[in-house]
Amino acid sequence: MRPAFHPRLVNDPFSDPGLYVPFHYERKALMFDLGDPGPLTARELLSVTHIFVSHTHMDHFIGFDPLLRVFLGRERTLFLYGPPGFFDRLEGKLSGYTWNLAHEYEHDLHLVATEVRPDQRVTRVYSFKSRFESKGEETLPFSGVVYEEPRFRVEAALLDHRIPCLAFAAQERFHVNIDKAALLDLGVPVGPWIDRFKAGLYQGQDPEEAFEVVWTDADGGNRRTFPLGELRDRIARITPGSRIVYVTDAVASPGNCDRIVALARGADSLFIEAAFLQEDEDLARRRYHLTAAQAGALAGRAGVRAFTLFHFSPRYQGRETALQEEAKEAYERECRWR
Repeated sequence: MRPAFHPRLVNDPFSDPGLYVPFHYERKALMFDLGDPGPLTARELLSVTHIFVSHTHMDHFIGFDPLLRVFLGRERTLFLYGPPGFFDRLEGKLSGYTWNLAHEYEHDLHLVATEVRPDQRVTRVYSFKSRFESKGEETLPFSGVVYEEPRFRVEAALLDHRIPCLAFAAQERFHVNIDKAALLDLGVPVGPWIDRFKAGLYQGQDPEEAFEVVWTDADGGNRRTFPLGELRDRIARITPGSRIVYVTDAVASPGNCDRIVALARGADSLFIEAAFLQEDEDLARRRYHLTAAQAGALAGRAGVRAFTLFHFSPRYQGRETALQEEAKEAYERECRWR
């Protein structure tokens, strides 16, 4: 069964952090952190709808500028999420440019930014044509979920990196796989109608509601109508949704470790920093980062299916294997103890 999420690191593990998560067969993508986005094409960047920023150290947020450059002049809305203090950092970037020509553009760009605090989500809207001046503020309670739509949600946990730092989890509600053999038996082809069909399932539409399958072939336009629930039972194979987790820049304190394990519990894919080898644990602790062994142990404690290391210190150039092996050993040891 193919999940909706197809995550990949933007850069190699020694370069700036960033996780790009496109959706299968859709012009839609999520981004976790905004390090150097250079390897992404303009088309890939323009697929991004939501950006989740762990914190605003330069290597995690410097990519905002080139991304903004691609979006300017287009009628788009871009959603951003960051930790306490995010508004000041975002507004600082926006105020670093001169916007006196903004009113001459035909299309507007809206930035909907949310600052995630321990018990609140505070949102401000910025408009290109208004020279990115904030248009008010909305405050909602925060209890773990920062964004939700019928198909998936994104959760967050605040970690300690000497400053607040967010870890994120994207959870697919469930996965809908289309049985092509069943479609053939039904006498209808694949087509754009499948997206409408899946949307109806995710939105919880009445199973008795009529659903039209529409397609075009050599004989012209065709349409057939089925009760949504009947079509679901005949062609859809529904499985549990996938879960991906992104964790970076956190000291291995008891509180951080407990929050990381809770967020990553049972994840299909965990992307986790491993800045140092265990031989440099003291340095890792002073700099509020994880070692490879700590990352592997956390993955094991959480029972994740697979994990990927990133954010290696440049001092280990040529020693990538040592980091990977150290994490693998810790993961396997922790799994044996569970």
